[in-house]
Amino acid sequence: MPTKVAHNSADAQNNLHNAFPISNVVYVLFNGIIAFATVPLTPVFYRVKRPGSVRPVVDPISAFYIFAIVYGLAALYAPIQDCDEVFNYWEPTHYLNRKYGLQTWEYSPEYSIRSWLYIVIHAIVGKLGSLFSRKKSFEFYFIRVVLALTCSFCQSRLFATISKVLNPRIANWFMLVMLSSPGMFHASAAYLPSSFSMYTTMLGMISFMDWRGGSKTHIGIMWFGIGGIVGWPFSVALIGPFLAEELILASITKDVEIVRRLVDGVVRSSIALQVAVDTFFYHKIVLVPWRIVSYNIFSGAGQGPEIFGTEPFDFYIRNLLLNFNIWFVLALCAGPLLVLQYVLQLESSTRFTLMRNAFLVSPFYMWLAIFSAQAHKEERFMYPAYPFLGLNAAIALHSILGYVGIADPKTLMGMIPAKLKFAFVLTAVVLAIDIGLLRTLGVVTAYRAPLQIYTALQEPDMDQIGGIVCLGKEWYRFPSSYFLPNDMRAKFIRSDFDGLLPGEFSEAKVGFGLFAGTWLIPRGMNDHNVADPGKYVWFLKLYVEMTLISVSSTYLIALS
Repeated sequence: MPTKVAHNSADAQNNLHNAFPISNVVYVLFNGIIAFATVPLTPVFYRVKRPGSVRPVVDPISAFYIFAIVYGLAALYAPIQDCDEVFNYWEPTHYLNRKYGLQTWEYSPEYSIRSWLYIVIHAIVGKLGSLFSRKKSFEFYFIRVVLALTCSFCQSRLFATISKVLNPRIANWFMLVMLSSPGMFHASAAYLPSSFSMYTTMLGMISFMDWRGGSKTHIGIMWFGIGGIVGWPFSVALIGPFLAEELILASITKDVEIVRRLVDGVVRSSIALQVAVDTFFYHKIVLVPWRIVSYNIFSGAGQGPEIFGTEPFDFYIRNLLLNFNIWFVLALCAGPLLVLQYVLQLESSTRFTLMRNAFLVSPFYMWLAIFSAQAHKEERFMYPAYPFLGLNAAIALHSILGYVGIADPKTLMGMIPAKLKFAFVLTAVVLAIDIGLLRTLGVVTAYRAPLQIYTALQEPDMDQIGGIVCLGKEWYRFPSSYFLPNDMRAKFIRSDFDGLLPGEFSEAKVGFGLFAGTWLIPRGMNDHNVADPGKYVWFLKLYVEMTLISVSSTYLIALS
């Protein structure tokens, strides 16, 4: 059943088109840019020729190509923003495919709060990439490109659903928000469980939004369940408003089939595969999603995520303003605007329509509130909610344009000259795009050095050198062992950092079976972030010093 928001502002915006084509010009401008960027792709638009009908919408296939181009650039050029991505995901993947790598305490069988299923999926992708090139860095970028294409596929499907179920104009704005936001640029190809959960969140949204052909509750539960089991357990919370809507409607309509759909969805997202894979690697039965939740919520004093740093309540507000600028403000306005439309009867909406729209926009508010209340905050924790942010912003802008487009001279908005309205709307949209693009460009050009500094080590003659790379004060910028020659290891020397550094996966072979490093308990690991002297290496040999960013921040490279 399509949501009422699909038609809420149609008449007002058609009046706007007749008076002066503000939103037409904006859409033509936006679509023109896209058409220019994708000249070989045909057809680029669906054209509806009926008078007063909805304007051109990007074809879903073309939308996929556009998303793929932008996120493909992210895969190739975006810096790694979180050292957890390197040490908790790239390094274990390198261990599975290359038989050595750095190991964090989370992968010690004593704690086992990271699932090997998520790593295995990417290791398989990386192994396929290694068939095309022997360079390890190629394998790294191959995985990132596959992640970018996966994000593009999920997002283009969500774009198509918004266009069909809500409104093509809302879909246009959604696409613009997601393409112009630095946050999505980085999240799209990040090797992080929260990015994986973002992909499955989009697929889950599609199932709950599109009622054509009957309810798809079980499919939606499956996708959110997979995102929570394989990716990040906390992302399952985003399904809450959708399930509440389903249960309310089932109670009103006396729909007993809801029980079957709920059970079906839970079964489809079975945790059995995850338990089987982790049991194989840890050599014991482990329920990793529960261990993650338990560690983050029920840890005692001196434990838990807070020991790694805390941030003030407004951290995510400031972060989202940086990564989504004006779009974030619009996302916050979506709920109040829908309520205002209903209270003032600006549109012919019903209570049922209001309820549907409220459940659609509420996940973003819920997610922002939950994580703002947590002491430990990280940018990647917002990734699963990015699709909701984009949808909220698109709905809010659609509603605002509906009001701005009122042409009745008896109203306040109708008395404002159409050209002035056009200038205001165009300025706001162009400003949002420019701010987003400039920040993306700034981050790529200013913080990409860790991915470039190891270029000299990837020359063919370096493969025979072996040796070690010593990481000092800037250890957290290390882009992973994928950027080192074969058989060259990363080691740590003492610096100002006084926390626990990663160790190394055991490379034991004879008598220990496959991947012994995943189940042998390493020395010196703890969940209190207490430094272990055994993680450092000492040298009496000469070393070559490479400066990174400043003279005081260095990588030390010792060649054996």
